[in-house]
Amino acid sequence: MTGVIVVGDAGLDVVARLAGPVVHGGDVRAGIRFTGGGSGANTALWLRACEVEPTLVARIGDDAGGRLIRSELEAAGVRCAFTVDPDAATCCVVVLVDSADGQRSMLADRGANARFSPADVDSAVLAGARHLHLSGYVLLDPSSRPAGIASLAAAKEAGLTTSVDPQAAAHIKDPAAFLDDVRGVDLLMPNSEELEALTGSREVSAAKSLLDVVGSVVLTAGMNGASWVDGDGVTSVPAEPADCVDSTGAGDAFDAGVLSAWLADESTVDILRRGVSCGARAVRKLGPQP
Repeated sequence: MTGVIVVGDAGLDVVARLAGPVVHGGDVRAGIRFTGGGSGANTALWLRACEVEPTLVARIGDDAGGRLIRSELEAAGVRCAFTVDPDAATCCVVVLVDSADGQRSMLADRGANARFSPADVDSAVLAGARHLHLSGYVLLDPSSRPAGIASLAAAKEAGLTTSVDPQAAAHIKDPAAFLDDVRGVDLLMPNSEELEALTGSREVSAAKSLLDVVGSVVLTAGMNGASWVDGDGVTSVPAEPADCVDSTGAGDAFDAGVLSAWLADESTVDILRRGVSCGARAVRKLGPQP
């Protein structure tokens, strides 16, 4: 399957799996690894694993980290349409993983991604594509927001379908402005926390209020499964049992599974099942690594 443009962050993750609670001013043991990361890069990798041909549009630094993430993504089959920033470092995120339940907390420096601009969105990259997926981090940072809006506008002009994952409930400070930015996209893909930030409720039924803004809402709710909400009603599937090793990137994997099945014209139930399956593999750390 060809032609999915992913617009979002690419960077390096420093993942620390904690042996116990963080002690302010003290020490705690941890298993630490370095890996490629960024929501855009994660989604692109999972799309490739789902036999989709992705192109990742992002901004990296002119440094060793940027060269490493590019080489690893390209080796995995992801086409990289990167702008190289001569002044800003490549994005780096410190990920603290609770060994008890696998949930993650992030300390993020978006680096060059925060300087992502409309000029970085080359309309030639969209040629031959079917779909554009935008990471909400681009819209939720005032410095890169114009580039996110430009990406969606360019996709619409080129006749592509579009999707947006809000990505971070904590950064949705102005729900009305965010919804205005994503008005007209085909799929809005929040998790329960992001749905609450946008509507005031985590209930699946709250997603119906977004249908005057977007075509459909695809909601992931962790162990409560996933739902598709559109003008025909609500379709839901249960979660796939999984021992959570590390939840980092699970939402990105879910997005990729959903998009690969949706673009293949599969049934709504099968679309959700593909997303849930990819998300479960991600938390078990069975999926692709950049």
